[in-house]
Amino acid sequence: MLSITPAKSVMKIAFLSQALFMLTISAPVRAADNLLIISIDGLRWQEVFRGYDANVLAEPEFEKHQKSILHDLDAKTVEEKRHKLMPFLWRVMAKQGVMIGNRDNQSAMEVSNTWWFSYPGYNEILTGKADERVDSNKPVANPNVTILEWLNQQKNYQNNVAAFGSWDVFPAIINQERSKLPINAGFMPADWSGLTAKAKWLNALQKDIPSPWHNVRLDAFTVGFAQEYIQAKQPKVIYIALGETDDFAHDGDYPAYLRSAHQSDGFIERLWDTLQAMPNYRGNTNLLITVDHGRGNSIETWQHHASPKATRGYLSDLAKHKNGIEGSNQVWMAALGPDIQPAGEVSNNETYGLNQIAATTLILLGQNPDEYAKTNGKPIGKALPILKPKQAHNETIKN
Repeated sequence: MLSITPAKSVMKIAFLSQALFMLTISAPVRAADNLLIISIDGLRWQEVFRGYDANVLAEPEFEKHQKSILHDLDAKTVEEKRHKLMPFLWRVMAKQGVMIGNRDNQSAMEVSNTWWFSYPGYNEILTGKADERVDSNKPVANPNVTILEWLNQQKNYQNNVAAFGSWDVFPAIINQERSKLPINAGFMPADWSGLTAKAKWLNALQKDIPSPWHNVRLDAFTVGFAQEYIQAKQPKVIYIALGETDDFAHDGDYPAYLRSAHQSDGFIERLWDTLQAMPNYRGNTNLLITVDHGRGNSIETWQHHASPKATRGYLSDLAKHKNGIEGSNQVWMAALGPDIQPAGEVSNNETYGLNQIAATTLILLGQNPDEYAKTNGKPIGKALPILKPKQAHNETIKN
């Protein structure tokens, strides 16, 4: 047997300890293998954190709806009002997860892009950075590789990423032609292999029930198709983009906007319950919720969203608002799951950015954001400080 001197023993133990430490901090540390990302188009932080806006609802054009809205959503306190509007968010996510963006509690989150409308916002969510080339809502193929496309190229996530959206521009935003990702958006039918009877029924029903809009379907179909796909294919990364809230707001229909927000909360609960009823997902899934932009912060502007730059160009129909639609750069987010700190409603934080969602997503999936950032040639926003200590420490070491 080879003899080892005490000095050599100490050196060997020190070397092994250091190697073990380096392995620990460089290896992905996570509890969950799966991630569900949900965006709710243009849902203001004001409704999420305060409940319905009494001043907007009091407008004369909403008089015939006021009684029913007040019956369903009114309460004595702000806390009760918001709970009635978004019960799952406040009953489950705010207690077991984290929520950011209540400016009444000095919690702020903003977009980093200079446009304050949808395509630039979704690009920011899905790439971790703003891009001045993305300057309209036209269905132009995104030159940037999204985290969804990149994840689909990684060993543990190949053919395990899927996206569903109500707006028909999502195939361009995620660049379906290049990414080859399974995307079901707009008025697309379910077309994957082994369709269930329910999926076929949804296909038929989507043809029979007209949408109020030419390019956005009802969110019930988006969620329905997503549920069917999840149960059939069980992807590890799922992105679902709800759209009704924004379109009802643009229509100036505040009661419908409120009901859609409430329904979105119900859809999120349904999707979460679906995942928790499946062995592959139960206790093994994180959930992130955010929005692509905010809305105006007054009775006159709540319908709209645009930056000063946008009102001088692409959204020139809003040119009278020379300072843009104030408040429409303000966003919010919520998160829940085994890797998320149960911090509840955050207060007195620094101003966070929508561009931090992408890095947060990657860390939750055990990926290095710096490796993804090389794809588009620019640094991306750092992960939000919402991860449990091990994940947060791991992210700090990597970056």
